[in-house]
Amino acid sequence: MGLIVQKFGGTSVADSQKILRAARKAIRAKQQGNRVVMVVSAMGHNTDMLIALAKEINERPPAREMDMLLSTGEQVSVALMAMAIESLGHRAVSLTGGQIGIRTDSTHTKARILSISTERMHRLLDEGNIVIAAGFQGIDEQFNITTLGRGGSDTTAVALAAVLRADACEIYTDVDGVFTTDPRVVPEARRVDRIGYDEMLELASLGAGVMHNRSIEFAKKYGVSIHVRSSVSDAPGTLIEATPESRDAPVCGAAVTKDEARVTLTGVPDVPGTSHEIFSRIAARHVTVDMIVQNVGAEGRANISFTVPRDELAVTLEAVAAACEPWGHVEVGHDVEVAKVSVVGLGMARQTGVAHTMFGAIADAGINIQMITTSEIKISVLVDRSLAHAALRAVHTRFALDQPPPSLADPNGERHPPSPNAADVVMRLRDAAMEHLAISDVSLDDSQARVTIIGVPDQPGLASRVFRGVAEAGVFVDMIVQSYKGKNGKARLSFTVPRRQIDSALAVTARLQADCGFEALSSSPSVAKLSVSGIGLHSHTGVAIRMFRALAEIGVNVAMISTSEVRVNVVVSAEDGERGLKALQEAFADARL
Repeated sequence: MGLIVQKFGGTSVADSQKILRAARKAIRAKQQGNRVVMVVSAMGHNTDMLIALAKEINERPPAREMDMLLSTGEQVSVALMAMAIESLGHRAVSLTGGQIGIRTDSTHTKARILSISTERMHRLLDEGNIVIAAGFQGIDEQFNITTLGRGGSDTTAVALAAVLRADACEIYTDVDGVFTTDPRVVPEARRVDRIGYDEMLELASLGAGVMHNRSIEFAKKYGVSIHVRSSVSDAPGTLIEATPESRDAPVCGAAVTKDEARVTLTGVPDVPGTSHEIFSRIAARHVTVDMIVQNVGAEGRANISFTVPRDELAVTLEAVAAACEPWGHVEVGHDVEVAKVSVVGLGMARQTGVAHTMFGAIADAGINIQMITTSEIKISVLVDRSLAHAALRAVHTRFALDQPPPSLADPNGERHPPSPNAADVVMRLRDAAMEHLAISDVSLDDSQARVTIIGVPDQPGLASRVFRGVAEAGVFVDMIVQSYKGKNGKARLSFTVPRRQIDSALAVTARLQADCGFEALSSSPSVAKLSVSGIGLHSHTGVAIRMFRALAEIGVNVAMISTSEVRVNVVVSAEDGERGLKALQEAFADARL
């Protein structure tokens, strides 16, 4: 007999008729010979209503009491769902997170799962019940109710599928699956048949909205295949698993994030430990930093820009002010009228010209790029918030994301993900903390060189011209960082290329210097890129901080930074590469898979 975990989001249980519809789906699965565990979110906008009510009473309500309050939404839903199933002639038992045995840490409103007991669920399932679990919640060691953060019901569902070794994990929502971008903004967005874990992690963190990023981290760590399906139709939906839809397409999706604020520090000391001092103070305020851009310094000073959630800007600025106070002459600026536009795809790691294509699309739309950061599978740019949707539509069209990737037409293409190693999964499930940081690789790439363009004018299209020329010269670009413009309205653009191609890259940028009004060029024929990759880098905000601390303690200065959901990259001098690698390996030894 199979075991299926089905999760129903708030819009799928928003009223009595939708609850009954969800109940019928669970009953149908049971009648097909499966044992069924349902995970249910709070009805409709119930959570938003409770948050608004709390703030009417207390502008800064205690986190513990918010968890106590918000957990009631799911308790209402699971009880009603059990009643619906009973009314349809089948047995059901509703359970809170604590009754299931979901134990978490004590970080209220953002708790992480430590362990899940399966004994009670198995007993109830063996007795013929449909088990209905309250999503989004658990209890800590003191029996306090905790919640997992917004979207936490997804995490509950995938975690239960992992510990129960379920045959399927179905996520029912009000859309037909995962799309190449938000169809409300780009109507021609295409539903993808299948998407890889890493691609989905990036899109989830960018506000794709269909899945919570922590649930994808769980799925990747424990080999859970997720099926995103419509709660109102029998559309085929989207599979989220190890193998992507296409390994050849440079981009599989695009997204826009509009709830961010940019913070820029101009003139920070270009010495070891600066990044650690700044970001450790921010982390101490429990702020999640997203897009980090640090460019090559000059005259002993450097600029660092990063984005944070807009509603956490005030506390971020307090932390930054405290960090910068001893240094003096550091200018701190911020902007809330910005948005991040990103493209994601495994194929870009093996192809030239992807950056040029994206920057060209944005330039042709007449939109200026304020910041750039890249990873192996993601390119993100910061633009004016009012132009974000126009930029998203432009890149979606330029990459032809409304069309299926060519490799889907290949009947001999890989269609099934590799089976996870069962023994490895069981070992991970026995960890003391299920959501612990899992580092898969700490690596050194000492085969690269750096090019820096100083004084890039604040004009649309210049980044596109640079990377078009570089692509036409056959140069493969790895890491790209464009910092926010300074007081003079000019930015600094750095990128890394293979050492053997540094002369070609410099020739291209030198030809463009006069035409584009660049102030100067600088380069290094040899740099070292240090990378830490794994599962949980977004939800465990201290990964970059641990890197910065380890490097600062041995006196290694960080010249460039780029971050993603699965990897944090830093560029240091070539002579510091081996020392830096050893320091990072020691720093993350306790988190290695």
